[in-house]
Amino acid sequence: MRIVLVGPPGAGKGTQATRLAEKLCIPHISTGDLFRANISQQTELGKLAKSYMDAGNLVPDEVTIAMAKDRMEQPDAENGFLLDGFPRNVSQAEALDEVLETEDVKLDAVLDLEAPEEEVVKRIAGRRICRRDSSHVFHVTYSPPKKEGVCDVCGGELYQRDDDSEETVRKRLEVYHTQTEPIIDYYKTQGLVVTINAMGPVDEVTGRALEALKREGDEK
Repeated sequence: MRIVLVGPPGAGKGTQATRLAEKLCIPHISTGDLFRANISQQTELGKLAKSYMDAGNLVPDEVTIAMAKDRMEQPDAENGFLLDGFPRNVSQAEALDEVLETEDVKLDAVLDLEAPEEEVVKRIAGRRICRRDSSHVFHVTYSPPKKEGVCDVCGGELYQRDDDSEETVRKRLEVYHTQTEPIIDYYKTQGLVVTINAMGPVDEVTGRALEALKREGDEK
């Protein structure tokens, strides 16, 4: 299957992308991984992207699209892929359609993870990270430490990342609404959008997504 995963920050895209790709036996292709791989391997695209990033500029769409195209042409993506973080806007979605058309393949579905905005803010702004070991993550509401501000595992100080502040989260949501959300309407005109309730336990959300994809496949 060839799938695009979309949803606001805090909807659990990264977690669901990894789980769904594993269940469906297709590669998980994320924008972040694409950039890191190309830059670390010093590919021509990686060098080009780094030149923009070092100058404090956004990497142009054409560079991101070229990276995605190259990744989708790898042998492990022959039978499908799950795109996470790409396309990020309508122009990228249009470019993706053109790339797929040249390969004579089409998207099977666009999974739209839905979560109430206030819940998204609560999820992210409540996160606390251990300064000693960033893999130790707590949440003031959902998984609070036994002692406020102290990591249960190693006793390190817990802190809130700048990216997790309520003000920053709301700004990220604003960017999502203005830049990325329009691709949902774009794909609705193609009959590809499958909306998934992203609330509840991780396993339940994964189950909903898999069931929806199965229905979508049966109908086609």
